[in-house]
Amino acid sequence: MEDQLLGLHHITAIAGNAQRNFNFYTKILGLRFIKKTVNFDDPNTYHFYFGDEGGSPGTILTFFPWGTVQPGRRGTGMATEIGYSVPEGSLEFWQKRFMDHNVIYNKPTQRFGETYLPFLDPDGLKLELIVSKTADDRTPWETNDVSAAVATKGFHNVTLTLENIKGTADILTDVFGYQLIDQHVNRYRFATGAVDNANLVDLVEVPGEARGHVAGGTIHYVAFRVKDEAVEKHFQEKIAARGLQVTDQIDRNYFHSVYFREPGGVLFEIATDNPGFTVDEPLNELGMHLKLPAQYEPRRAQIEGQLPALL
Repeated sequence: MEDQLLGLHHITAIAGNAQRNFNFYTKILGLRFIKKTVNFDDPNTYHFYFGDEGGSPGTILTFFPWGTVQPGRRGTGMATEIGYSVPEGSLEFWQKRFMDHNVIYNKPTQRFGETYLPFLDPDGLKLELIVSKTADDRTPWETNDVSAAVATKGFHNVTLTLENIKGTADILTDVFGYQLIDQHVNRYRFATGAVDNANLVDLVEVPGEARGHVAGGTIHYVAFRVKDEAVEKHFQEKIAARGLQVTDQIDRNYFHSVYFREPGGVLFEIATDNPGFTVDEPLNELGMHLKLPAQYEPRRAQIEGQLPALL
């Protein structure tokens, strides 16, 4: 039971303008800004983290806001949709809010016995608010405009679009311990019973569709959750045993990570729960300070001078 994958940890996407990205997710969607740091490989680019109060695994959406980045294109070989769990009765509130703030959205519809409201963020990233048919007792982050009665509770699911689902499905079932629980036309829903929420992955099979292009408004990678480095090492070895290239364990300050590209082309990460986001600032100050990886601390003044100010 210890060597389990515990559903989704975080999802990372690419945005354009940093201020616009920050405003949308904190002021319109009402997520908490839990960490302001930089891209480990490009310290002149922010890495933003949004989530619940403490950045619990399964609630964390992260962005690299690359300024003038060209728009990406949804297609095969990538994650294409992010589903957030919301309370029953909240979708009317969200439709009005989206209308008031000029957010592009479609009317609610049904899938797998659940009602969902699709919408786009300012960069064109596709998201959905979903009233889950299973109980979600996670405590949401509240703001003055978004109360607990309507607030997002964290991820419900993520959708991967693939030319052929077999190789990806084999990773989910044989390596990650997921099971196929439902199917509607070309959408296959997989779930892990290890956790109650943020535990669903949908695979959409579209043979012949053009491959996606990862850039602005698209998902860069999907991170799955494990308890600690020992469990992560277990999965790293399982992935390598299948002949897939997988990285060494990498310290990302707030979790440890390994990365690999699954057979359908989607970049997957496995991330640990520990040490969490309070390792370098207290809970009540999360997101208030620019936190730099240790190797960039000597360049703080230069980096701060090149990053756009957030208002």
